[in-house]
Amino acid sequence: MSEVDIAMLVLRVWAGIVMIAHGVNHARNLEGTARWFERVGFRSPQINARLSAGNEIAIGLGLVTGLLTTVAAAALAATMLVAFWSIHRFAGFFVFHRPDEGYEYVATLAVVALVIAIVGPGSVSLDASIGIDDDLSGAVGAVIFVAGLLAGIGQIAVFWRKPSTEQGAGS
Repeated sequence: MSEVDIAMLVLRVWAGIVMIAHGVNHARNLEGTARWFERVGFRSPQINARLSAGNEIAIGLGLVTGLLTTVAAAALAATMLVAFWSIHRFAGFFVFHRPDEGYEYVATLAVVALVIAIVGPGSVSLDASIGIDDDLSGAVGAVIFVAGLLAGIGQIAVFWRKPSTEQGAGS
């Protein structure tokens, strides 16, 4: 096992734990999560709350185990794109500038997702164990990653509208 394999394991597992924690947090209070989604401008907030919780847990599990890692990385990038566009871009770079937080956090997770997609899961992954790690890298990995970003753009286009300033979520 190389240093890169160890680094990718650490990066994947930590990003996965962060996403699982976010998903579980959303799932524990789906009604509150749905109210928050509605307040920040999402249509169909109940659907978005459930999908958000489930997707974040699935992304986390994919990253922790290294299973379909490029797909998980693409989904992480898509999730961060949606979060950036709908919430965090209005508050500036730093997370402490406003109550709705800046975009340094989501941008960092998006870069982590990109690195994971470029480098791959490493040898300590289910992808490597079953021999699909090379199949999901290179051009195929780039297509998967772009497809994830397009899915995020689609979610924004279909479900999100900037709320008025009296409702919250930026100005």
